[in-house]
Amino acid sequence: MQKLELTQTLGQKLSPQQIQFIKLLQVPTAELDTRIEEELEVNPALEEGKEEEEVRMEDSSVDEFEDSLDKEEDLNLDDYLHDDFSGYKMYADGQHNPDDEDKEIPVTSQSTMQEQLLDQVGFLNLGDHQRKIAEQLVGSLESDGYLRRELDAIKYDLAFVGVETNVEEIEAVLQKVHGFDPAGIGARNLRECLLLQLKRKDLKDPDIERAIKIIKNSYDDFTKKHFEKIMRKAGLSSERELKKAIDIIVKLNPKPGANMAGSNRAQYLIPDFILHNDNGNLELTLNSKNAPELRVSRSYSEMMQTYDKSKKKDKKLRETVSFVKQKLDAAKWFIDAIRQRQQTLLNTMNAIVSYQYDFFLEGDESKLKPMILKDIANKINMDISTISRVANSKSIQTEFGIFPLKFFFSEGIATDSGVDVSSREVKYTLRKLIEDEEKTKPLSDDKLEKLLRAKGYNIARRTVAKYREQMNIPVARLRKELK
Repeated sequence: MQKLELTQTLGQKLSPQQIQFIKLLQVPTAELDTRIEEELEVNPALEEGKEEEEVRMEDSSVDEFEDSLDKEEDLNLDDYLHDDFSGYKMYADGQHNPDDEDKEIPVTSQSTMQEQLLDQVGFLNLGDHQRKIAEQLVGSLESDGYLRRELDAIKYDLAFVGVETNVEEIEAVLQKVHGFDPAGIGARNLRECLLLQLKRKDLKDPDIERAIKIIKNSYDDFTKKHFEKIMRKAGLSSERELKKAIDIIVKLNPKPGANMAGSNRAQYLIPDFILHNDNGNLELTLNSKNAPELRVSRSYSEMMQTYDKSKKKDKKLRETVSFVKQKLDAAKWFIDAIRQRQQTLLNTMNAIVSYQYDFFLEGDESKLKPMILKDIANKINMDISTISRVANSKSIQTEFGIFPLKFFFSEGIATDSGVDVSSREVKYTLRKLIEDEEKTKPLSDDKLEKLLRAKGYNIARRTVAKYREQMNIPVARLRKELK
């Protein structure tokens, strides 16, 4: 026996306009032009330029429009009407659109690291068999210039393309690759990379000789800064000799492939906001790229006006008007979404500037106040998720540099005076203490905790360690330097 039940659920659905706005809000300024170009390509009802006054067609144009439809027998509406009537292929926030492709900022074409190394392979006097091994080795290098793939695995890679070899032969060819520029290329680990670079230097220099001995025999002690052990194993008589050798090592390049032309794509940070300080009066403006001039096509608007006056309602005309209306609605939605994006960006940034006014006036990190997303959301009556989308992908240009908006958000920490201060202020103070410490006797986390408490910051030792790690500052033992 079937049983009928009535259930009531509460759900929230976003309109196409809301989805369009959310997706545009997340787009950084550097990619906005590309997004607009994409829309201009797929929507002929959207044009660049200032909006014009609405132009009404003469009655005589109605008959001309209808006649043109009768004559356009070759018009294939299927080429246009396959799009969703919403005008956009919309996906929920965070959901991948399979039609989308990763877009990158175009950069000047340069030869890659592999191309430059293959050129050097050509200068070696290798037979066809060894040349293929060398090319396989070069192709197996990672972007930093290291060979992290096992030689045994490379042997099977070569066998797959019809080259039979063994690990010993691959090792012999790899030694030739180690002679390529820059020094250190093809190394399998940092230790080998440093040794390859040191062996290119003047081996008659006693300091170079000591540096090689340290990396060969005391590499683990070197990474842990166990200076006494290093001196004992290397047979050094003074810290001065040790310091000279270590100074040579630390100046070597740990990533020889990273600086080769074309190995990295150049990325440029374009600020979304620009802040000017006019004698204490902070003036905030949007980057001009955030305010493109877009309008609805006059010809498409005229088509809709013509249909309103038309007496003919045949199938071809209905299909045409459906297509025109779809594109007009999509163009209007897109223009409105761009405007709403501009207003939301300005409202959010104005609230941040107002909240962190003292910092923007002087650029002093100690003036930053504790601020979370909810503070700004309450200030401008917007949802926290909207503020998060703005803060995660936008930046501002000030007189003190370009800052991501996430920089201004931080938790509060209580002080002896009972006033909450920004965790960023505490990090700034912590960094200053470490910068000013005596490098031969660096401060431990316990000592740093006591110094911070003396300054009024109620902070635990584990919090000191957490902040230090967040700022990529090593422990005291690894910060120690020789006199």
